[in-house]
Amino acid sequence: MQKHIVFFIVSLLGLSSIIAQQPKKPNASEIYESIQKLNFLGSVLYVAAHPDDENTRLISYMANHVKARTAYLSLTRGDGGQNLVGPEIRELLGVIRTQELLAARRIDGGEQRFTRANDFGYSKHPDETLAIWNKKEVLSDVVMAIRQFKPDVIINRFDHRSPGSTHGHHTSSAMLSVEAFDLVNDETAFANQLAQTDLWQPKRLFFNTSWWFYGSREKFEKADKSRLLNFDVGTYFSSSGLSNNEIASLSRSQHKSQGFGSTGTRGEQIEYIELIKGDLPKDKSNIFDGIDTSWNRIKGGKAIGSILEGVQADFDFRNPSACIPELLKAYALIQNLSDTHWKTIKSEEIKGIIASCAGLYLEAVADTNHSTVKDQIRLKIEAINRSDFKMSLASMTSADNIVIDKGILLDRNIKINLEESFTPLDKDVVTTPYWLIEKGTLGMYSVENSKLIGEPETPSAFNVTFNIDFGTITIPYTKAIVYKTNDPVKGEVYKPFEIIPEASAKIAEKVIIFENDKQKEIPVTIKAGRDNLEGFLEISHPKDWNIYPKRQKVSITNKGQEQVLVFTVIPPKNQSEGFISPKVTIGNNTYDNELIEIDYDHIPFQTVLLPSESKIVRLNIQKRGENIGYIEGAGDVVPESLEQIGYNVVTINPEDITPENLSRFDAIVIGIRAYNTVESLNFKQQALFDYVAEGGNMIVQYNTRHRLKVDKLAPYELKLSRDRVTDEFAEVSFLSPNHELLNAPNKITKEDFAGWTQERGLYFPSEWGSEFTPILSMHDKGETPKTGSLLVAKHGKGHYIYTGLSFFREFPAGVAGAYRLFANMLSIGKDNINTTQEIKN
Repeated sequence: MQKHIVFFIVSLLGLSSIIAQQPKKPNASEIYESIQKLNFLGSVLYVAAHPDDENTRLISYMANHVKARTAYLSLTRGDGGQNLVGPEIRELLGVIRTQELLAARRIDGGEQRFTRANDFGYSKHPDETLAIWNKKEVLSDVVMAIRQFKPDVIINRFDHRSPGSTHGHHTSSAMLSVEAFDLVNDETAFANQLAQTDLWQPKRLFFNTSWWFYGSREKFEKADKSRLLNFDVGTYFSSSGLSNNEIASLSRSQHKSQGFGSTGTRGEQIEYIELIKGDLPKDKSNIFDGIDTSWNRIKGGKAIGSILEGVQADFDFRNPSACIPELLKAYALIQNLSDTHWKTIKSEEIKGIIASCAGLYLEAVADTNHSTVKDQIRLKIEAINRSDFKMSLASMTSADNIVIDKGILLDRNIKINLEESFTPLDKDVVTTPYWLIEKGTLGMYSVENSKLIGEPETPSAFNVTFNIDFGTITIPYTKAIVYKTNDPVKGEVYKPFEIIPEASAKIAEKVIIFENDKQKEIPVTIKAGRDNLEGFLEISHPKDWNIYPKRQKVSITNKGQEQVLVFTVIPPKNQSEGFISPKVTIGNNTYDNELIEIDYDHIPFQTVLLPSESKIVRLNIQKRGENIGYIEGAGDVVPESLEQIGYNVVTINPEDITPENLSRFDAIVIGIRAYNTVESLNFKQQALFDYVAEGGNMIVQYNTRHRLKVDKLAPYELKLSRDRVTDEFAEVSFLSPNHELLNAPNKITKEDFAGWTQERGLYFPSEWGSEFTPILSMHDKGETPKTGSLLVAKHGKGHYIYTGLSFFREFPAGVAGAYRLFANMLSIGKDNINTTQEIKN
């Protein structure tokens, strides 16, 4: 049944890794490295929970020094974190972090896999994690990944024996890996997978340990190391002029949305792995000890290995094409292998090496990056052989699977330019991340097509196959169709070719707050995916809300243009919430998705289709003050959310923090993790404290204690911790029920903490000066009460407030109580109340 792995391997090695990327043009040293890897038949799978969990030093070492086929299985796509490069959160952040992982693997030489698990946010225990994830389904995905990748060795990033001591996702990843190790060769375990792949049994399972897991370097030095292997991963690669650790740092630095830029190091670096399952290598310096990693491990491989050993020994760095004849002999023999797993992998590897040795460049470029079904797409085809080896373009298989005979000789360095066209006809082929097509749950993505589970991205649906005749054999090269253009600054820029709907619609604001019963004008933007778009737009809405007019005409002349239609939304008299969704009808088809474009320099251009809807909330809310100054941190939508309830919000650059500039604001709000990310704030703290002393309000949102950029967080003693409450349903108690923060101008009750999402809050202070008053108490199940989520102190004439409550998550979710409480924080001291005393009943 090994034939069933072909779909996975081809898409992983061939297409998905190059979508929208500039074609790789390896030099002679890189070609030689590829030949060395071609001669190594061993695999390592590294397992952890999130983007950034992977040890890039060890992945790079295994891929580049050991020459093993190496992959990282990240159980999630990192959807639950923060974004340091832009406003995207949740699903869209997961798309960004997926691409950052792929960028990292392109540097360190690894491959990338996933499960359907959704990063729902921090979890304190694997019991909670596995309940929300659906343990059976995620375990199934881990088993499938192992059966498909067929690693000889698995390395876990985390310890499966320490539940509750770290992030529940971390421990869960290790627990599932350990359990899967014993299931992958059991035909009764997830038997339905055997229609796509085969049973497999890895040889060994390790835990990537270090002194940190032992508590201290001293304890680690005294620990029993009889089951530990260690490697000096600080090796230097003269061919690239980089140490392994420098490569690993470049790889880790691709996690830009998390601010994980890393400085490369040089010199010795010891990594330790502890044997968890399997046999301990007799030679502890060789993780593959006892495993045949030569071509002799497969039937019919000996002759191939003999040829390729000669290619490696005789490789001419000045003329790589000299080895093409021998490579073609080896390629032909590989096609006769009965082991389809290694046949598929090594066929793709040797095809790439042959093309690289010939300087063979093949490309299919569309005249547009976006198109719709039934549009004719013009293609510019380029083919060039930059070697003396004689070859020809025998034929091409177009994107609509039509074979076009060519018989064109590819003479040395003579570029062949052709023009072709095709028409996409499948109405179901719309480009978007496959895991976002169906609505999932809090902990799991829904993937209808089981063949896609684990894929890093959606494989290209439109490709051109070039059948190159090398005289003795014809080799097919499949290239994803791309779009490219020239940017005056960036030069050559690639984008994927994508199919989009003929119409999409969006409401810019994902949460629309009505602070009273006054109507609002809501613009809806319709984008045309084709020329001459005609139809109408309606908006679905809750029954107790009214929208006028009922429908409006859509008329757009040119593809890519937008039309903005304005609707009047009339809220009910009393507090209410629900969703509105635009629906565009074109002929017999209705479209209700929003087309989202993600465009950053460090990852490929991404198009995402998501259901277009906005939450509407009629709030019973009062507020005091009007002008708010906002100092940005790691990125959130708090400023826009405050504008929704009627505040005038001005973003303040740290350089502009002066007493004069601050004096015009009723309150200053510090963005999330600003004290972790904005170094210049260390020199502006006193000015902010003086502003408070003169009567202003200062609200500081959560920071982490790690990598603080300021010497002093508050005008009084304040010490951060790792305390957090991850249960968004955790009961909230009022420690100071008569305090102004809970009473004016809005009366805060337990109901205001209903409907919170993902968590209550994070990184609460654990110690503070007597000047602070704690307002709330909350805790996760089985833990002691945490009282540092909301602290307020009078400072001079004003108030300093520190909060770890997750307003940055609640505002985008339209949580009414979060808005009411934040309004009280902004309004404190603005009523005719003696704020030095608690309000008396």
